[in-house]
Amino acid sequence: MLRFLLLASAIAALAACAREQTTSNPPSEAPAPTPVAAPKDKGDSAQAALDRMDEREPVPLLPMMALHQKENMRDHLVAVQEIVAALATDDFAGIEKAAGRIGFSDRMAQMCTHMGAGAPGFTDHALGFHRTADRIVEAARERDRARVLTELGATLATCTSCHAKWKQKVVDEGEWRQLTQAAPPVHGGY
Repeated sequence: MLRFLLLASAIAALAACAREQTTSNPPSEAPAPTPVAAPKDKGDSAQAALDRMDEREPVPLLPMMALHQKENMRDHLVAVQEIVAALATDDFAGIEKAAGRIGFSDRMAQMCTHMGAGAPGFTDHALGFHRTADRIVEAARERDRARVLTELGATLATCTSCHAKWKQKVVDEGEWRQLTQAAPPVHGGY
């Protein structure tokens, strides 16, 4: 029965990641979507219409960076799935290993800093996610099932708050340099 309750709690936490909420606008008080007029001319694309409707803050990224970020996000979801599966079987080593993939590291800090170079505040939000995930690792080391669930819920809350605040904006190199005042990317880099 306890395993069932833990698994149900973990599934509920994962479902929360799919919801986009902000603390300032709970779902019952969310403003109605802004109507968007049909494109005015051929230069006004469907993407531009979506951008006008989606009021989240943009994170400017070069195409390769945007792809890399999406690949990382999908891997973060796989890690969460692995945490839940390991928790269901009391595999604390598996929990620690999966959570370690999404935890803080110097490499992750460097990547988040680079990705957030054109969006003030994004890097801190992203690094907060990784530091929160470190608490799952600590709970697994202590073999504390309840705390693993609590910390997983807190980590997923950082996911949902980040996705509620930020959106990718793919830009060309000229706009990237202008927004970040960065040097051109190194060949083969992003």
